[in-house]
Amino acid sequence: MRKEIKIKDKIFPYTLKKRRGMRCMRLSINSLGKVTISAPKWYPIYLINKFLEQKSEWLWDKLKDVDFFFLDQREKESVENYKRDKKLARKIILERLEFFNRRYNFRYKRVAIKNQKTCWGSCSQKGNLNFNYKIINLEDTERDYVIVHELCHLKELNHSSRFWKLVAEIFPDYKKLRKNIKKII
Repeated sequence: MRKEIKIKDKIFPYTLKKRRGMRCMRLSINSLGKVTISAPKWYPIYLINKFLEQKSEWLWDKLKDVDFFFLDQREKESVENYKRDKKLARKIILERLEFFNRRYNFRYKRVAIKNQKTCWGSCSQKGNLNFNYKIINLEDTERDYVIVHELCHLKELNHSSRFWKLVAEIFPDYKKLRKNIKKII
């Protein structure tokens, strides 16, 4: 639920998430200046407001210089880019997955293309593969490395030596590629 708090005549947006199973409130600010308050489902709003009042000085220190208009514009641009490039990313990723999986012959279920902020891909325990749509902006070798990396997690859902041995079958220089990709996102 989207809300706002006024601190020193400046309005700051925040998201309130009420969750079952929580015992206390938590306040977080992400790298883009987005404020989230997580509270137990049963917490009354007056306690949440009181909590925000107690944390207002801390919030002011963290958010006073954040340009929320700029951040909103950047977020809108990111969503537009995602909508525009999602189909192309899916096509490329599926083609490359099929190509590399001829060697491994692993089974995967769903392939999702997402607009992620901090990672290039992931693999779930259920065998679902997720990829950041921005993968299409990587060099071909780097993109292929990410795809092989996630494909290998279908066999080894960790970063053990067995996992890296699988990756090295196609990318013996995976350490260099991994280092380069970490700098980008």
